[in-house]
Amino acid sequence: MSNYCLYCDTLLINEMDWIKLIFPKKESPLCQECREKLEPISDDYCKVCSRPLKEIKPKFVEQRTCIDCIRWEQDPRWKGTLDKNVSIYAYNPFLKELIARFKFRGDYELAKAFSPEISAKLKILEHDLLVAIPLSDERLKERGFNQSEALARETGFVTWDLLIRTHSEKQSKKSREERLSQRQIFQLKNVANIIQGKNILLIDDIYTTGSTLRQAAKMLKQTGAKQVQSLTVARG
Repeated sequence: MSNYCLYCDTLLINEMDWIKLIFPKKESPLCQECREKLEPISDDYCKVCSRPLKEIKPKFVEQRTCIDCIRWEQDPRWKGTLDKNVSIYAYNPFLKELIARFKFRGDYELAKAFSPEISAKLKILEHDLLVAIPLSDERLKERGFNQSEALARETGFVTWDLLIRTHSEKQSKKSREERLSQRQIFQLKNVANIIQGKNILLIDDIYTTGSTLRQAAKMLKQTGAKQVQSLTVARG
């Protein structure tokens, strides 16, 4: 069985042995060389946001929690909104280019590049509802698809359409302080009865400052969600 690497078009040859026939496993659509450029986040990471602790000076880490997460919890506006973020990879130059091609240049097929890892995480992260971070109507028209929804769909998981996003300047253009102080960018659809007492898992492509995910989590918590966690491909 053969196909091509989704990123570099190298021919892939997957050997089909009897173990794979009995215990089918979702194979990576990336070649070995491309897979080796990805940096899976290891055991040494912030227990709240998954940021690799090797990137942080020891004085800015307390009980395996980075200074950014400590500051979030010290702010009464955001305390207790997002319970935890799980990121799969560090946001290195290769992953940055891969996500840019997927997200900004419309290469939808690249959503499959992360399917095996996302699928594995979704099976172990307990949740009642999986919610893709939505795009505004303007941004959706510009890109052609919601990258967060695509990531979930390519794993075969169903997402719940609970939130509406208002149009705003791209998050990548905002400073950290601007992201922290911006007004609520999400509205809730008429689904309050569905959310009550539920454990919700948000899915998105990148955790940068955590502002977008916390805005969504805050809205869901205020409506009665019991717990809100997030799963992201990259920890920026």
